[in-house]
Amino acid sequence: MRTVLRAPCQVCNREIEYIYQTENIPYFSEILIESACCPCGWRMSDTFILSEGQPSHSEIVVERVADLDIRVIRSSSGTITVPELGIEIKPGPASEGFITNVEGVLDRIDDVLQMALRTAEGEERERACSIRDRIAAVREGRERITLIIDDPAGNSAIIQNPADGRE
Repeated sequence: MRTVLRAPCQVCNREIEYIYQTENIPYFSEILIESACCPCGWRMSDTFILSEGQPSHSEIVVERVADLDIRVIRSSSGTITVPELGIEIKPGPASEGFITNVEGVLDRIDDVLQMALRTAEGEERERACSIRDRIAAVREGRERITLIIDDPAGNSAIIQNPADGRE
């Protein structure tokens, strides 16, 4: 079900559309996706699981190119960790949820690294470049990583299709 409400933008006060949509995610549960985008540049999105949940822990070893397609749901309270890369993405006050796949998570990390490289120098620059190289190797199936999501509200998950042949 999709509901669209018109209300003021939280930044510029222009009237915009706020979209609320429910989706049933196979092998998981029903979720609510909320989003809004204003021409002024402000945007908001989040996901909420519509069932009761306990704290959740999901993890997957990404070791082949096909693993990049595994679905990732991260709510605004979820923490993403990639220990091999030294990456930890913690929720904050402006944290947004998203639905993507493993490759999309790597894209998000890479985008942040690209922004950091604009001002990084020395050792910080070398580390960012090294992580970007390792992400490229993961995308090509030459390196393996572990993707972990912990969520105290239980609204995040890594969802594999049981038919994909993984054990």
